[in-house]
Amino acid sequence: MFNLNNVLSLLLLFIPVSIAGHFLEWSAPVIFITACLGIIPLAAWMGTATEEIAVVIGPSLGGLLNATFGNATELIIAIVALKAGLIDVVKASITGSIVSNLLLVMGFSMFLGGLRYKEQEFQPIVARVNASAMNLAVVAILLPTAVDYTSAGIDEPTVQKLSLAVALVLIVVYCLTLLFSMKTHTYLYDVGLAEMDPGELAEANLAPDNPKEKINIWFWVGVLLVATLFVAYESELLVGTLEEATSKLGLSALFTGVILVPIIGNAAEHATAVTVAMKNKMDLSVSVAVGSSLQIALFVAPVLVITGWILGQPMDLDFNPFELVAVTVAVFIANSISSDGRSNWLEGILLLAAYILVGFAFYFHPAIPAIG
Repeated sequence: MFNLNNVLSLLLLFIPVSIAGHFLEWSAPVIFITACLGIIPLAAWMGTATEEIAVVIGPSLGGLLNATFGNATELIIAIVALKAGLIDVVKASITGSIVSNLLLVMGFSMFLGGLRYKEQEFQPIVARVNASAMNLAVVAILLPTAVDYTSAGIDEPTVQKLSLAVALVLIVVYCLTLLFSMKTHTYLYDVGLAEMDPGELAEANLAPDNPKEKINIWFWVGVLLVATLFVAYESELLVGTLEEATSKLGLSALFTGVILVPIIGNAAEHATAVTVAMKNKMDLSVSVAVGSSLQIALFVAPVLVITGWILGQPMDLDFNPFELVAVTVAVFIANSISSDGRSNWLEGILLLAAYILVGFAFYFHPAIPAIG
């Protein structure tokens, strides 16, 4: 049967192709596209390995491992781009990840799930908690930009210090959200998982096909390590050809960061959210989509600010104003649709339409010209 696993297996072929293209000095667009396609199955293997290891080490440590590695692929790509000095791409990838998870992933999940089931339900309490956390994230990334635009003559070191302070607060909040979801209020988050049988969990990449005692943890640790190394290498190829490739393809740094990078880094996770939604497990689907957005805003973005400070790169939370508009719109629409704990296919269409409009706007936005 031609399913998701078959597609991912075929995409693995692009890894040696991209490496060969690098050494044979093929054109930048070819290397860029093949590296992008090669990263997708590697991200899926990282996710599978993380989930297999999580089952063995227990729910607490496993949950922490999942929370840490949930967006590892995007983090690796962003760090490589940060080292290369592509700050605008890194910032755009942060906002793009939030927007794509809230609009594209939730949109597809609600639309395709709604075609099979007239109405689907998920925990409204969890939705409200997540909405509050996302509102905080919007405020956090809005403040440094607002300070910059309302202060005459503010220098970059000052903005970076403010961003570092905000980053530390966000990391503390992220740790507290983990405490809330994994310790003090686990019963709110276990509803969707409790309704799933082991076979469905395995298919959703949330549990293995075999019992706990049959899992070879060292094998999966090796898979995680190898996949991570290959993601890092493919990211080097992607970033190394990004300037020339995007210029030849007529794309801007803004569009590349907001649209392409998040889709590449999260393709496997996106597929999981849609798959479980089509099985009427909307609790789990919303958890994947919104949880990924929260991790980007409360963990990945602060880590990148701190990493930029360590590397001597001027990474801060002073974003392009239009990026903030897009994030605010995405959070507002997603919160308003998910607040009642119910979804249908039309709400999915509304989210997808919003994403398409945002995509068009970023494609034609002239704020950051085509690189090169």
